[in-house]
Amino acid sequence: MCGIAGIIDSRGQSVDEGILRRMIDVVDHRGPDGSGVWADGGAGFAHARLSIIDLAGGAQPMASVDDSRVITYNGEVFNYVELRQQLVAKGERFNTRSDTEVILSQYAVKGDRCVEDFNGQWAFAIWDKRRRRLFASRDRMGIRPFYYAMVDGALVFGSEIKSILMHPRVRREIDVQALDQIFTFWHTIGTRTIFKDIYELPPGYCLSYAEGKLETWPYWQLQYDGVDGQMSDDDYVGQLRELLIDATRLRLRSDVPVGAYLSGGLDSSVITAMVKRFTDTPLKTFSVAFEDGEFDESAYQQDVIRHLETDHHETRCSYADIGESLPDVVWHAEKPILRTAPAPLFRLSGLVREHGYKVVLTGEGSDEILGGYDIFKEAKIRRFWSRQPESRLRPLLLKKLYPYMKNIQSQSPAYLQAFFHVGPQDLASPFFSHLPRWELTGRLKVLFSDEVKAALGDYDALTEASAMLPQGFGRWHPFCQAQYLETTGLMPGYLLSSQGDRMLMGHSVEGRFPFLDHRVVAFAATMPPRLKMRGLDEKHVLKRAAADLVPASVLRRPKQPYRAPDAASLFGTVDRPIQHEYVQELLDPRRIEQDGLFQAAAVEKLVRKAASGRAIGVKDNMALVGIVTAQLLVDQFVHRFGRRC
Repeated sequence: MCGIAGIIDSRGQSVDEGILRRMIDVVDHRGPDGSGVWADGGAGFAHARLSIIDLAGGAQPMASVDDSRVITYNGEVFNYVELRQQLVAKGERFNTRSDTEVILSQYAVKGDRCVEDFNGQWAFAIWDKRRRRLFASRDRMGIRPFYYAMVDGALVFGSEIKSILMHPRVRREIDVQALDQIFTFWHTIGTRTIFKDIYELPPGYCLSYAEGKLETWPYWQLQYDGVDGQMSDDDYVGQLRELLIDATRLRLRSDVPVGAYLSGGLDSSVITAMVKRFTDTPLKTFSVAFEDGEFDESAYQQDVIRHLETDHHETRCSYADIGESLPDVVWHAEKPILRTAPAPLFRLSGLVREHGYKVVLTGEGSDEILGGYDIFKEAKIRRFWSRQPESRLRPLLLKKLYPYMKNIQSQSPAYLQAFFHVGPQDLASPFFSHLPRWELTGRLKVLFSDEVKAALGDYDALTEASAMLPQGFGRWHPFCQAQYLETTGLMPGYLLSSQGDRMLMGHSVEGRFPFLDHRVVAFAATMPPRLKMRGLDEKHVLKRAAADLVPASVLRRPKQPYRAPDAASLFGTVDRPIQHEYVQELLDPRRIEQDGLFQAAAVEKLVRKAASGRAIGVKDNMALVGIVTAQLLVDQFVHRFGRRC
C-alpha cells in the first residue's frame, strides 16, 4: 500500500514541486520504501511507496509505455495477472510486472469503465496528457482513502487529509456539521470531512477534472433488490465457500510474506483456516490481548492457534498503553473518534511491522455482509416486541444480546422499553435498526459549546442522511436495510478507516479483506435474510460453510464485538490511577474554552466523575473519548500542524 498526492491547476500554472514533495513527505508512513514526484506544467503527482508487488519495477508516479498517461496509485488490483494476459493478447506492451501498469493499460483500452474490471482495493489518479484530464477512482467498499479540495482554481488531492493541508492555501478549520455527524453516526456522511472545504470521494465513485470542471459519479452501488432465495440452502453455502476461497487465494498474491490477524472470532479464523487448508503458504498470525479480562479474547485465540498450528504473536495492552497511543491514533485517523478501539489495533500493526511483515489478511466485512452484529439481532427483537408493545417479557430478550454490558443487565423492563423504543413512529423510520445507537450517541451533543450549537442552528444529520438513501430502499427487507446502513456507513466511515487503513498504515502495513471481495459482497446481498440469521443465530450461512475448517468452540461461542477500555485508559481506576499529561492539558477548562467546541463546566464535571473512579456507562465513556480526541484533533491539526509534521 502507498500514499498518493497531486495538484491539477486548471489555469495551466506550473505546479510547485516543493509543495508536492511536502505533501508526500507528511505521509511517508504509508510508503517508506521509496518516493517520487512528477510535474508537467499544470499537473503534478507525488507518491510514497510501500513495495509489495514487482519490488524492483513498480516505482511511481509511473508513465505508460507511450508516455501519454501518468498514474499515482495506492492499493492492489488482485486480478492483475489475468487482466495483463488479456491486455497482452490485445497488443498492449508493458515495461514492468506491476499491477500499476495494468491499470494504465486497462484505462487505455476501456477508458473510465476500466474500474469495472478490477478486483481489489484502490485509490488512484491518472493524468491523461492528450485530453488534459484527470481521472480518479476509489474502490467499491471504501478500503482505500481519497480526499480532495479546490484551491484557487486547482484540484488538490491525497490519500490523507494532512497531505492536502500541506498546501499553503488550504484552511485548517473544523466543520461543525461534520462534528455533529460524528457525534451521531460515529462518522461523517457523503463527501463531508471534519475539515471545511476538504472532501472525501465516496466508495465506489470516480472523479474527473478537466478545464476547471469537477465531476463525480458512482460506478458501483450496493443493492438488495436481487434477494430472491431461488437457490437451495446448500447451494448458497457451497457458492459462498468457493467465492471466499478464491478471494483469499487472490489476496495472497504478493512478492513479500503475508500474515493474518487472528482475533479468536469466527471471521478471522475462517480466513486463516482457508489459507492453511487451500494454499501452501506458511502463515504467521498476530493478535491483540488485554490485561483487563472483560475485553480479552486470548483464550479463544489459543484454541484456533492450536487447531491451525500457526506461528503466532500477540501484543498485550494495558490501560496506560491505550491512553499513550491515542495521540498517534488521532494523528493518523484525522477525525474525532468515540471509542479507544483503534488504539490496540495501532499497536498491533506495530507488532506486525516489528516482525518484518508488510501485509496481513483480516476478517473485516463479514459481520456487515453476512449479518453478524448484535444490532441486527436487536432490530429483529424490537420488531418482534412491537407486535406486543406492552409486553414486559419480550424486551428482556435484549439482555441476552449484551451479556458483556453490565449496565444493560441491571436495567428494568421499563428502562429497556424507554431505550429500545418500538413505537409506530420508530417502525416507520428508514433508520429503525440504528435509532437507539444513534440517539445514544446524539445525547453527547448537549456537551457542545453555545458557539457550536449556534453555528449548527436547525441542522439535522438524520435529514441529510435520509436524502442519501438509494431509490427503492423502502422496499427492501428490514434486515437488508440494516445491513445497507452498516455496510455503507459505519464500515467505510469508521471500521475501514479509523480502525483499518489508518491504524495499519500508521506502521506501513497493508490490510487485505477477503470478505470484501466485491463478488462475495454482491453474492451475499442476494441471499435471503433467513440464511444469514437463523432465529438469533448470526452468520448461519458462514458457520455452515466453515464447519470443517475451524474449532467447534469458535462455531459455538457467542458473538463478542471487539472493544477496548475507554475512560479507564484515560484516567485509570481507583486502584491504578493514570495521569496522561496531554489529557490534563487538553481538558483543562481554560483550554476547553479556548478551543470552543465544548462546554467547559460540563466537561469538568464529567472529568471529575471519571477521575474519581465512579462507575460510568457507555454514554459517558463515549463522551470522554469523543471530547479528548476532538481536542487532540484541534491541537494537532489547527494549533500545531506545522510542528507536528
